[in-house]
Amino acid sequence: QVQLVESGGGLVQAGGSLRLSCAASGRTSSTYATGWFRQAPGKEREFVAAISRSNGLTAYTDSVKGRFTISRENYKNMIYLQMNSLKPDDTAVYYCAADPSQGWYDPSGYGYHYWGQGTQVTVSS
Repeated sequence: QVQLVESGGGLVQAGGSLRLSCAASGRTSSTYATGWFRQAPGKEREFVAAISRSNGLTAYTDSVKGRFTISRENYKNMIYLQMNSLKPDDTAVYYCAADPSQGWYDPSGYGYHYWGQGTQVTVSS
């Protein structure tokens, strides 16, 4: 089993920045492909970004390209999401997910085996 714990959320003004962290523990002898998802009130869960296990492949949803950057430090078992130029539409609970069933990321989210509890990001206008 792998446990994922997100941190770094908070309240920020539009145009500001936050860095989310996802700490993995448990069966971390295996490194997993990891993704970030978000869910705003009344909306469906949305794919945000993903990163492969070790070769640096990344993917982003169109609305965050150029503003968000996903990265990882495998020796620390940490995954990050640097969020710049934040907009009120980025307000959501952000979740870290690991180990997709197929491929190195799954935009639907349904294939991920492990999820964190989420961290709230609120962007004020």
